[in-house]
Amino acid sequence: MAKIKTIPAFIDMHVHFREPGFEEKETIETGMAAATAGGFGAVCVMPNTRPVADNPDVISFIRELTKKNRKIDVFPVAAVTKNLVSTELNDFQSLKNAGAIAFSNDGMPILDRNVFKNALRSGELILSHLEDEKNEVIWQIDVFKEVLNEAKQGLCKMPKLHFCHISTSDALNCIKNAKKQGIQVTCETAPHYFTFTKNDVTSTGVFKMNPPLREEADREAVIEALKDGTIDVIATDHAPHTAKEKLMPYSASPNGITGLETAFPLALNVLTLDEIIEKMSYNPAKILGIENKREIKVDLDAEWIVKPAEFKSKCKISPYENMKVRGKVIC
Repeated sequence: MAKIKTIPAFIDMHVHFREPGFEEKETIETGMAAATAGGFGAVCVMPNTRPVADNPDVISFIRELTKKNRKIDVFPVAAVTKNLVSTELNDFQSLKNAGAIAFSNDGMPILDRNVFKNALRSGELILSHLEDEKNEVIWQIDVFKEVLNEAKQGLCKMPKLHFCHISTSDALNCIKNAKKQGIQVTCETAPHYFTFTKNDVTSTGVFKMNPPLREEADREAVIEALKDGTIDVIATDHAPHTAKEKLMPYSASPNGITGLETAFPLALNVLTLDEIIEKMSYNPAKILGIENKREIKVDLDAEWIVKPAEFKSKCKISPYENMKVRGKVIC
């Protein structure tokens, strides 16, 4: 007998729908379809589009394309700096007025301490893309504490910092220690980091992502951190590319895999349903300051084989191809 549960819809804090500029990889329409199929009622789209979402026109364009869809809310994330690569902060207020929910230079880590500090001083939610995970977590938490002290003196707004796609035990230890000290930062991981390791990587780009897949000890640390509360959120980092690109040799292939349509069963492989609801529904809503208005039905016992050819996403290449999974979103 099927074990059907009605639960809050999922919220993904980190997706790439590629439009405008890279519609051959994904469009907002196909991205929304993939998200809906995966049980998501809201997603946050990253700003590394073409043109970059660093101005109100691009934010408004995304909002206009998505506002009529009643099944899912799409929240644009605006770039922290001009064109992602400069040290000039964008006008956060105008971007927020246009509909930006948060700010990130996703795909390009912010390495300038003063730029990062000024972004935090805005009081807006900063989604930090890390590459040298441990070292960047360390100095960014130090900066966060500096801004926090300024805010307590009334010199700026209270900072909000969320670390994207954490994948290493070292970075997790740093975040865990900060939380023990009462530092209110949050972080996410993605299903591929608790499912695969570097040993799964093949000669093509099918398993290529950024951050890359890590050691088994890191995978185990991610699972432990999900269970002990160090990791607040599971986000997919859904990052589709064309089949031609992903099937190129590993070194030449772009970073990124699809994730929206497989996230739930992969999470169910390591967490209880209550833990999934916390990491994929309650916590993202709380961090983003939004209301989760939708519900979905899931079959906890349904077993199925992942067939990327059937994905709603434009990208039909997946490292999960032919994997047998349990747990399915049914509406």
